[in-house]
Amino acid sequence: MTLLPRQSVTAYVAIGANLGDARQRAREAFDALALLPDTQLTNSSHIYRTAPHETQGPDFFNAVARIETGLTAPDLLDALQAIENQAGRLRPYLHAPRTLDLDLLFYGDAQVLSPRLTVPHPRWRERAFVLFPLADVWPERVSSEDLMRVAGQGIERVPEDAPGVA
Repeated sequence: MTLLPRQSVTAYVAIGANLGDARQRAREAFDALALLPDTQLTNSSHIYRTAPHETQGPDFFNAVARIETGLTAPDLLDALQAIENQAGRLRPYLHAPRTLDLDLLFYGDAQVLSPRLTVPHPRWRERAFVLFPLADVWPERVSSEDLMRVAGQGIERVPEDAPGVA
């Protein structure tokens, strides 16, 4: 019996961290995504620094990865949560500071609404820390109106050679 190759889907994953060496953790997340089975990292955004949104704590370092994956959306979610757990992610309360947060923003053109997963991510247009890095890897998806709507949230692109923040 000949096995047919699994069809690949383009997915976008938001990356965020604000505990420990958060900038380095965001960089390492790109590597971890590239190592997922049946998955290839095809583009990565710049890293951005933002103040916490709807919460307190240290500044966040955020990015977005574009991947091609043969994983199903639920399997990809499981893999993302495993990466978070390996990074020491705890969930003591809603919007708690975190060592690593990986959110599935888009999974092809799929629309998923389940108790575990909603795709597209329901608040992707409300957050500068998603829109600016998403514009790096999928500029056609982010409009100038989207960016203007979140302009007051305060976001800065981190220079490539900037030192990490612990």
